Amino acid sequence: MTIRFRLGLWYAGALFVSLCVMGGLAYQEVLEERTHARDKIRAAEDDDAGLDFIQIALSCGIPAAAVGLGGGWWLMRRALAPVAQLTEAAEKMHADNLGQSLPRSGNNDEIDRLVQVFNAMSARLRESFARVREFTLHASHELKTPITILHAEIENALATPALPEAQREMMENQLDELQRLAKIVDALTFLAKADAGLVSLDFAATRFDELVQDSVEDARILGQEREIEFTLLECEETTLRGDRHRLRQLLLNLTDNAVKHSQRGAKAAVSLTEKNGFAELTVANSGPGIPEEACSRVFDRFFRGNSAHPGMENGCGLGLSIAHWIVGAHGGRVNFESRPEGPTTVRVLLPIVRSAEPVRRPHAEEATPVA
Repeated sequence: MTIRFRLGLWYAGALFVSLCVMGGLAYQEVLEERTHARDKIRAAEDDDAGLDFIQIALSCGIPAAAVGLGGGWWLMRRALAPVAQLTEAAEKMHADNLGQSLPRSGNNDEIDRLVQVFNAMSARLRESFARVREFTLHASHELKTPITILHAEIENALATPALPEAQREMMENQLDELQRLAKIVDALTFLAKADAGLVSLDFAATRFDELVQDSVEDARILGQEREIEFTLLECEETTLRGDRHRLRQLLLNLTDNAVKHSQRGAKAAVSLTEKNGFAELTVANSGPGIPEEACSRVFDRFFRGNSAHPGMENGCGLGLSIAHWIVGAHGGRVNFESRPEGPTTVRVLLPIVRSAEPVRRPHAEEATPVA
């Protein structure tokens, strides 16, 4: 129930009670004026008093009630209009437009002060997000140097012929973890730059179908160790206006995600079709999936689905976040569908720009980064 409706009910109730009190007092006054009449005449006058009361109620009470209700409703609608505008503006706010202030009425009333407080809170949030992005960017940049040094030292140590087998195995495991850490740092650096609008995109005519075919071949190599079979169902010839490097990164992240979240011996399928002016790419694996309520969070950073199933690898939870940003930077949409024990499908729609059409190159800050 809205505040406007609730206030209207209260106002109507108060008006009804006041009219009843006024009517009762009027009726009592009519009766008192006839207290000194004869008994027979008094009875007749009582009937006349009742008729007078009904006449007064019809001629004065109902119009007064109508005017009171209509005027009260108009006043409440006018008074609560800023609340409706504030609600509509607040619903449109998200992490990327915190710099947009909500409109103030300038009346210096309670609602205007509430808008002022809300704008101040948004400014503090924007500053906090900026500090987090700056910290992530600097931290990921600083981590690259020690990781590179450790990586080189371990590789040099592994090249030593006299290295004991037990120590060699331990250092190989350390090298694997360093490589995994390096991928996480690279992903964090990319997302931090994307948030800051520092990622430049080189848009050009690109044969997307060729990139899909190459990515499927790479995915087959990635899935050999776990016996995951990748199948290219359809691959229609498609030309996009996009950044070739980022599109390859998009395909690699999607296929790598399908490998990591599939059980040994599972099957995966990739298809590319053209539909209503869009290139529709689907990457599906046979499961296991994740609960339906978690599907809306798969593009959040560091979110990982159910990794409790045996034979599944643990990822860092950044691949789909990067894929979501790349799709948004190309003006497309991405959708994730999954069931706990069923197939998982990632569907990407990218707009096809014909060669005769003008190409607009969006700035990196126009893309929608994942929070």
